Amino acid sequence: MNKKFMLLAILIGLTLLLGSCNLPRPTEQVSGPDQLNTFAAQTVVALSTAVAQAKTQSPATQTSEGQAATNTSPALQTIVSPTLTTTSVPCDRVEFVRDVNYPDDTQVDPGQSFTKTWELKNTGSCTWNSSYAVVFDTGESMGVAPATQLTNGSVAPQQVVQVSLALKAPSKAGTFQANFKLRNASGVVFGLGSDGAKAFWVKIKVAASGYNFVDNYCKAEWRTTNGAVNCPGQTSDNGFVIKVDAPVLETGGTEDEPALWTNPPSGTDTEIRGVYPALTVTSGMYFKSIIGCLNNATNCNVKFQLSYIPEGGSETKLTEWTETYDHNFTRINLDLSTLAGKKVQFVLSVKSNGASDQDQAFWLQPRLEP
Repeated sequence: MNKKFMLLAILIGLTLLLGSCNLPRPTEQVSGPDQLNTFAAQTVVALSTAVAQAKTQSPATQTSEGQAATNTSPALQTIVSPTLTTTSVPCDRVEFVRDVNYPDDTQVDPGQSFTKTWELKNTGSCTWNSSYAVVFDTGESMGVAPATQLTNGSVAPQQVVQVSLALKAPSKAGTFQANFKLRNASGVVFGLGSDGAKAFWVKIKVAASGYNFVDNYCKAEWRTTNGAVNCPGQTSDNGFVIKVDAPVLETGGTEDEPALWTNPPSGTDTEIRGVYPALTVTSGMYFKSIIGCLNNATNCNVKFQLSYIPEGGSETKLTEWTETYDHNFTRINLDLSTLAGKKVQFVLSVKSNGASDQDQAFWLQPRLEP
């Protein structure tokens, strides 16, 4: 019994030396056998704590020199939130949406008036109002004003609006393009693209036009000295106009092109005339035909005349030719450059020189050509 007590005392003493730093200090002194029991309990707690701490320690790592390095906790990483960047939208920008009409390379008549319409989108940050304008930039102006009011109301950002301009095609043949931009209330001009430097446009083709008077002869208003006549007429009428598909000329030759037979009514110094619908004369246009008397009209003696009536003006004679039955004919190739760009009505007329007798006058394939 004494040996056991001695061994227990030695064990307790050694334990106290090893774990003295970790033993709690009792607030009250305990003596006798209770004191030994208390020490034993405290020793067990201290040993358990030491074992637990040993298990939680990480093993040492090796340095390059083979020496143990103290294990340290990984450094904390700093998380930086991304910075949001705001892209500013310019005040005035425009985006082309579509051509409402007259898409690129639409063919129009020389001198034709037309209205071009685009759909445009306000892609800026400012609202368009009545102080904004469509302005001509470069190219063929097509008769447009330098600036035209864009809208009578307002066009908010991201809103689409239809913009229309009244234009007039050139009188000459070719491909033509007019470029446009917008202008704000401060007079600053802007257009398409990220930099607002590009224009929107209209692009048309004006064909080298021709006009055949035979094909359109019943579209003309025909009259004689006695009044209006029917079209086509009859050879039994007192004054008439008819189409002859294979006329026989006073030379005796038969033509493979059609002619207009214009016969004045009976009487003295009578006339038959046809006023054609208005058309625009293009640059480089000529009036072409062959004129004379039909075969066997031996008493034919007439005066051919070509005239025109401008818009809002009076009839003006271009030139005239006298034809008799002499087995010859006259070939016409008349330059109309003085009328280029003008909208006119052409007038074909035949007058009898004196008494009308066999005045069977013909216009072989009268036409307008470049």
